[in-house]
Amino acid sequence: MEKKWYIVNVQTGCESTAKSAIEERIRSSKMEDLFGEILIPSENVVQLVKGQKQTKSRKFFPGYMFIKMVLTDETWHLVKHSSKVTGFVGGAKTR
Repeated sequence: MEKKWYIVNVQTGCESTAKSAIEERIRSSKMEDLFGEILIPSENVVQLVKGQKQTKSRKFFPGYMFIKMVLTDETWHLVKHSSKVTGFVGGAKTR
């Protein structure tokens, strides 16, 4: 089966926690072959704070992450019921 990209809505500011929770559930369920990359779109930005340069990560889409996976009932439930995940973006028919 072919893996496709899906957008997942997560609690804003908890993207890394949600990614870790999903990765842990994938490992414990032994479903690694059904999942690909999990991306939190961000870039490194250099800011001047009190005259000193600081590098900070800035998210392009706060509250969202992209998951490449094969969509089945099991993978959908695994992602949907992970910690900090509020749901998939899109209509009821996502297949």
